[in-house]
Parts: sequence; C-alpha cells; structure tokens
Amino acid sequence: MAVTNTVIEAGLLAALELAAEKPWPEITLAAIAARAGRPLQDFHGLSGREDIVEALDGYFDRAMSAEGVPEDSSARERMFDVIMKRFEAMEPYRAGLRELMKFRETSLTHVVRLPAHRHATAAWALASAGVDDDSGAPASLKRIAIAFVIAETERAWRREKSADFALTMAALDKGLRRAEDRLGQLRRFTNRKPSTTDTTDKPDKGEA
Repeated sequence: MAVTNTVIEAGLLAALELAAEKPWPEITLAAIAARAGRPLQDFHGLSGREDIVEALDGYFDRAMSAEGVPEDSSARERMFDVIMKRFEAMEPYRAGLRELMKFRETSLTHVVRLPAHRHATAAWALASAGVDDDSGAPASLKRIAIAFVIAETERAWRREKSADFALTMAALDKGLRRAEDRLGQLRRFTNRKPSTTDTTDKPDKGEA
C-alpha cells in the first residue's frame, strides 16, 4: 500500500523536531515514526528517510497564497508577499530545517533533485501571485528567475539572526528587483508587450 501524504507530512514534522535535537545522520525512520506517534508500519513503502526529506519543499510551498495580498499591488509586491509567507511558515522549524538543508546539500540523491523542487516552488509562487502567464517574458523563464531568487533568499534566511527577517526581506527584495530588470531587458529585446501582470518598467506605488 502507498504511503499517504498525511503520513509523510506527519513524518516530516517529526523529522524536523528530531533534527533540531540531533544530527540528521543519527536519526532513524523508527525514531521518526515514534515521534510522529505512528507505527513504523505506516511508513512501509518509503525507500527510507530520504523520501521524507523530499517532501520538505512541497510542504512549505503550500504556505504561499494570495490570501491577504492586496490585489492592487504591483506584481513584484505580490511576489514579495507570497514568497515571504513561505519563509514565515518555515521559521518555527528553523533549527530542524537548517539541519535537513545541510544534509541534502551533501547528499548526491537530494542535490540532483533540488533543481526540480526549486522549479516547482517557483511555479507555485508565480501562480499564487497571479503572474504565471507568458506576458512580459515566457513563464518558463520566469520560473527559472524566481527559482534562483528563492534559493538566494533561503541562504539569507539561514543566516538570519534577527526576529524581523531583515536579511531575508532584503535578499528577497534585491533578488526580485534584479529578476525584474533582467526580464525587462528580455522583453525589450524580444519586443514583447507588457500586460497588467508585467512587473517591468512599472514604478512602485508612491514613486513618480
């Protein structure tokens, strides 16, 4: 029988708790099951703890949504708000996440899969912000640009010392502005017409 998403999510949250207490290499699947309050048999069908780590990005991606994001804000502002929701959802699990992130950066299995996870995260961020169309630039290029921005912002989040997300927000704002500029250059080069969802060449609210 396939392992359900509910079981995998329970395992992920338990794994994050354990990873905040000890190095990931010392954590067993049995320990994860026990912390999750589930019999080990519930996890039968997984190839190992690696499948739980693979669920990490998708779980926190779901925190990104347009809920509470002003509809009249610019595309860049909506992207900023949407992506910050993800990092805010990650914050309570900071210690465990840092340990799991460190592990997957040293695991060939996870390193080769990470670009696909980044791509999926970027796709959902764009969809949540309502800019997943081909206006301004092809959606495929937008996903590549935003995947890079999120990866850079994640590195800043891992170094964060302040409770106000100062480093994280600064990195995200810088990354989005740089991506907007590069996509704007592409639009001008290809003579693409901007649309209501295009972020390029548009001043922020309050700017002249």
